[in-house]
Order: sequence, then C-alpha cells, then structure tokens
Amino acid sequence: MSTPAPARRIIPIAHAGSDSQAHGRRSRQGMRLTFQVGFFALFVLAPVFDLFRYDLNADHAWLLGMEWRLGLDPFLAGQASALEAAGSIILHLFVPLLALAGVVLWVSWKWGRLYCGWLCPHFSVVETINKLMARASGKPSVWEKHHLPAWKPDGSRATVDARWWGIVVPAAVAFAFLWAVVLLTYLLPPAEVYGNLFAGELTRNQFIFITAATIVLSLEFLFARHLFCRFVCAAGLFQSLAWMGNRDAMVVGFARDRATDCSSCLPERQSACDAVCPMRLRPRNIKRHMFTCTQCRQCIDACGETQRDNPDGPLLSWLSGEAARQNEAGFRAFKER
Repeated sequence: MSTPAPARRIIPIAHAGSDSQAHGRRSRQGMRLTFQVGFFALFVLAPVFDLFRYDLNADHAWLLGMEWRLGLDPFLAGQASALEAAGSIILHLFVPLLALAGVVLWVSWKWGRLYCGWLCPHFSVVETINKLMARASGKPSVWEKHHLPAWKPDGSRATVDARWWGIVVPAAVAFAFLWAVVLLTYLLPPAEVYGNLFAGELTRNQFIFITAATIVLSLEFLFARHLFCRFVCAAGLFQSLAWMGNRDAMVVGFARDRATDCSSCLPERQSACDAVCPMRLRPRNIKRHMFTCTQCRQCIDACGETQRDNPDGPLLSWLSGEAARQNEAGFRAFKER
C-alpha cells in the first residue's frame, strides 16, 4: 500500500506583500491626515492661546504667548534716532520673516510643496469638498468636463447620489464661516470675538467682516478651490518656483518603460492617478506640467492599489537626486488637463 504524498505547503508571499504594501499606503495617508487635522487645529487655536496673532486694539503682535513689538516706543518718545528705529524694525520684523521664508523655501527646494499637501488648512478644505462633491455629482469640481471613473483604485464601484448636495453646500458654508471667525481672531482678541459671537452681540464691524468673509469664502470653496491653489495662492507659487529651480528635487516619477501597464489600471482605460489628484493634474507628466503638485502622494498610492497584484509593483513613486533627473530626461509630456 503506497503512502499518500504529503500536501504541498503554499506560502502566500505575494499576498502577504500586497497586504503589507496596502497597509503602508493607508498608514501614509493616515499620517498625512493626522498632520492636516493637527495643523488645522493649530490654525484655529493659535490666536486663542496667543501663539501667533496681531492685536489691533493693543497695536502689537503676540508670539508664543509673549508680546511682540517692533521696538519703536523709544523713537516715538524721542529717545532714539530714526536709524535706531529702522534697525529695530529690521531686527524684530524682517529678520524673523526672512528666516521663516528661508526655511519654507529650503523645504520646497528639496521636496516641493509639502506644506500645501501635508499641512495647509485651505488644502484640507479643498480635499474635503472635492470628495463630497464627487459623491454628489461624480465630479470633484463644477468646472470639471468629465466625470470621474466609475471604479475606485481598490476595485470597488464608486457611487453617486445627488442627495449629497445637501451636505456639500452646508459644509462649504460652515468651513467659510469658521474661517471668517478665525481670521478675525487673528486681528482682535479671541475672547472678545467669541464672546460677542456666542452672546449674539457682534459689533457692526465684526458682523460686516464675518458676513463678507463667509460669502466670499463660500463661493471660493464651492467654485474655485483648487483653482485658487493653482493660480492665486502666493505661498504656493513661491514654493513651486523654488522646487522648479532644483533639478534634484523630489518628484513623482513614472516608469514610462512600463506605460502599457496603465491600460489595465481601471476598466474603460481610465487612470486612477488622474482621478485622485486634488489639483486636477496628470501625475504621469513631466515636472514643468506638475508645477502645482502638492506632493500629497495620492496618485502614488492609487497606482500602488491598482497594481497590487503586479509583481513589478506600481509605476509611480517618489524620486529625488539623479533618479529625478533621469525621470525628466527625454520625457515627452502628455497633454495637460
């Protein structure tokens, strides 16, 4: 009587790797969300704790709980010369501002618009309204010509329900109102602003400021979110200029020798990376056509999700140094959206 052959032991290496990579993608976006929520909270609470604000009533700024003055009191009292007053302004105003700008530009020079993609409270609103609007209309913006793909990167079906408009509009107005109130606390004592607001006793000027800012920001959040980031925001522009000046800076690299793998990305030959970009860019493009990329990594993670069963891995990845130079060399750009 023959002995039966032992059952083959199958070690699911590929499956385990896919699960590990998927967990890594979720953890990176989870980390980015944590940074965004934390910085949004800092944006709201900084004036409350006098971490940073300018008090129009007291005519001086607050920084880290301490009064921040330009040191002009001796000059106004006739005890200092104009030259000494100018030196005090340079020391107390221009030096700190230039130092902060230098740090931001250095980070941008190496890694691009990380502040925008990982910290900026406005970009947090952009992404939130984009997702809500996509659920309501199938498009992340009212100006979008085409609907998003009917499939998500994980293979599940995307659902569209017009009832979500009942959340989109109130959410945009609520964000706008919150921003209007918070911006006012950067100019007036927060205790006064919140006290008057909760008591329903806003002054005439406070009421006008909050009402006007809420209307303007509501329109911006509803109709011009990523357009503001791409074409209006000065902070984003200078970050992009610094990034473009460094050929070794981090970029979203595309394995163009494997471009045929993109055809199986989503059904109907649609691209997951294009669909998830909150700035409405084409991530497989060259650097100059990715001028406003915020390094949010959503395109890279979407590509990794669609290619999770591909042994060669995703086609998009972060590259820097010589790898970034090689990625840009001889790369023919696709038509930008």
